[in-house]
Amino acid sequence: MTLPGMLLLVLLSGCQALDLSKQEAALGPSANPVTVDNVTRNDRLAKLGAEQHPRILATYGGEYKDPKLERMVAKIVGNLTLVSENPNQTYRITILDSPNINAFALPGGYVYVTRGLLGLANDSAEVAAVIAHEMAHVTANHGIQRQQWEAEAAIAGRVVSEVLHDDVAGREALLRGKLRLAQFSRNQELQADAVGIKMIGEAGYDPFASARFLQSMEAYQSFRSVSGATDASLDFLATHPATPQRIELAMGHARRIGAPGVGTTDRDSFLNGIDGILYGDTPDEGYVRGRTFLHPKLGVTFTVPSGFDIDNSANAVMATGPNEVAIRFDGAQLAQGSSLTDYIKSGWVSGLDESTVRATTLNGMPAATARASADRWQFDIVVVSAGEKVYRFLTAAPKGSAALLPTSQAVTRSFRILSPAEQATIKPLRIRVVTVKPGETIGTLAARMQGTDRKLDLFRLLNAIPPGGTISVGGRVKIISE
Repeated sequence: MTLPGMLLLVLLSGCQALDLSKQEAALGPSANPVTVDNVTRNDRLAKLGAEQHPRILATYGGEYKDPKLERMVAKIVGNLTLVSENPNQTYRITILDSPNINAFALPGGYVYVTRGLLGLANDSAEVAAVIAHEMAHVTANHGIQRQQWEAEAAIAGRVVSEVLHDDVAGREALLRGKLRLAQFSRNQELQADAVGIKMIGEAGYDPFASARFLQSMEAYQSFRSVSGATDASLDFLATHPATPQRIELAMGHARRIGAPGVGTTDRDSFLNGIDGILYGDTPDEGYVRGRTFLHPKLGVTFTVPSGFDIDNSANAVMATGPNEVAIRFDGAQLAQGSSLTDYIKSGWVSGLDESTVRATTLNGMPAATARASADRWQFDIVVVSAGEKVYRFLTAAPKGSAALLPTSQAVTRSFRILSPAEQATIKPLRIRVVTVKPGETIGTLAARMQGTDRKLDLFRLLNAIPPGGTISVGGRVKIISE
């Protein structure tokens, strides 16, 4: 479940057009890179990488296990290592089980790439461009800085900060704490880019893949911004915004290697590797299907009103809609013997109007409702008891808005328990690689996409098909389905 936050990007930090000729002397790898093989010469930095590795796994959902995907990535890394100016260095490549779009490196040769990034890429050259960029940070001995970052979500954040007491909000903030990685200087990013593009060219990959993937990231940013799913605090895009200048710099480095068409994309090998990988949320976090949230493990579901977008993280589900209205859903333990009305009054709600607390039922389940206010906001609170759990809905709207109660009623009345048969039929979404058959069009293939109301937009995005672009019979494309 994730809170809406700031959208992030893939390869550089706010670049301006620069005169790179003055930097040529600085664009080579370090003569003394921090890698697994020479950690004894840089104990402090190598120890830092090793210490942070478990925290990276915890933050990003652990390691994603898929032998054929791992072989595909290992092949790319092996090709890049062969052309490194330090061919004996060792890298530890980890595929993270996260839908976020990210790749980064830590001292000691730890390199990470998320399954979300692999799903967005369209060929091996694009993956090589991203990984080479991160390897370049290691070989150039760029320091990794990591800091806790609390995503600021305009309305959704207020649901937490203004309704929940500080201690509860503080604990949740710690749980939601995002780690912003690879916060390098502009010159360090340019250096890593130049080295990375040179590496993929020498490895035989298409050097224009870096610019091409940046363009995909721009499209991804636009898609996320429009859809409202804007909490991308774990995304590569945060520290590597894809500006037009950034893309032009990447194109310039590629032209130094050769004309467009030089090098291989190794697309078939890539598509074989990603076919069947998980897309989006995991079963532990539940699934978003259009405007409906389903959690097969908890056995609950609800639907948000038309015009709302759901953003899902491990700790809460947020939905934002028109006119600054937001919904927050989560679960908590109900103390044995405690009534729901007493629970609402137990101190976790700030600004509570106790005279509004009422016991009721919701779809046959015990429930309680209440109202609260803070600053210019009004809140409707609904708690529902199901088994040993109490589920909480908090709806926020500006004071005076007539949308508060209708919105709260619409979402809470849709809340229900899934039957065992329904729970068994809910499957995660996966990327499926299909071959275009005679008579099939972008429209017919996009219609097969699941898990989104914007089927055509997402199909074009995942397959890097620009406006006016077409597909060919016999070509291979990615769709999302169970």
